[in-house]
Amino acid sequence: MSETKQAELSSIPIPRPMEAPGSASESGQQSLRPLIISFSGVDGAGKSTQIENLRQHLEAAGFRTRLLAFWDDVVVGCRFREGFVHRAYKSERGIGEPGKPVARRDKNVRRWYLTLLRHLLYFADALNLAWVVFLLRYGLSSESVERAGSGRSDSGRSDAGRAHERHVIIFDRYIYDELANLPLSNPLTRFYIKLVELIVPRPDLAYLLDADPEAARARKPEYPVGFLRHSRRAYKDLALLMRCMTFIPALPLVDAKRRVEQAFWLVAGRPVPVAAAAKTVEPAQEVRPDEAPAA
Repeated sequence: MSETKQAELSSIPIPRPMEAPGSASESGQQSLRPLIISFSGVDGAGKSTQIENLRQHLEAAGFRTRLLAFWDDVVVGCRFREGFVHRAYKSERGIGEPGKPVARRDKNVRRWYLTLLRHLLYFADALNLAWVVFLLRYGLSSESVERAGSGRSDSGRSDAGRAHERHVIIFDRYIYDELANLPLSNPLTRFYIKLVELIVPRPDLAYLLDADPEAARARKPEYPVGFLRHSRRAYKDLALLMRCMTFIPALPLVDAKRRVEQAFWLVAGRPVPVAAAAKTVEPAQEVRPDEAPAA
């Protein structure tokens, strides 16, 4: 990636904490609204590792987390779509591991009619995602209000004793991972993306995890390195187009975890825990394959 694009991505501001409403009752209701977080990036970028670390970090701080996989919990007709690519393009099943590669042929297959079909399917996914987020926010907000009204948490302690308790919904991939697979240079596609933006709820924090393609391929051998390079560029172009994603560069694993944690506390509007505040992370000046986050 060029230094100019790296600087542009790093300059995208982390979303501001939600503003406190005028009245105390409104402020209380706002504080109970679940936070929506998403993780995006090329296959092998380390999404699973970062998600698990963040969940442990938040639950230790008193938050209640819920994880959804975009493919399993949101995508419309996922089983039919998966079966189609296996039959039509001989895509291998399973998840690639070091020493056990899997030859995937699905999103890396480029045909004009598949591009058109993807636009239609992704729009259906966007509509379903909006519905899923609405149901989650309504249901979890109601649950939080009921607990607040009773003055007790599920563990039997008072809510005052768990000031940070709040629902955090974490998506393993989001609509952005589908949009990055479209021809972003096409003006009609860019208009389509703007339309999808109007439909899909914007996460409170949308992480974009960067990774060196060769290192990502070594950790999760499913797609050719050439496709991963193309996908990496596409994610960055999408982030610059939408300007709503928090870019996490290909740092050493420990530093990437800290960057993810610190970004969350900024968005949550909470003081950074002392342990996290004491850890400083320097921006990455160079991406080395052996230092990219582990999958």
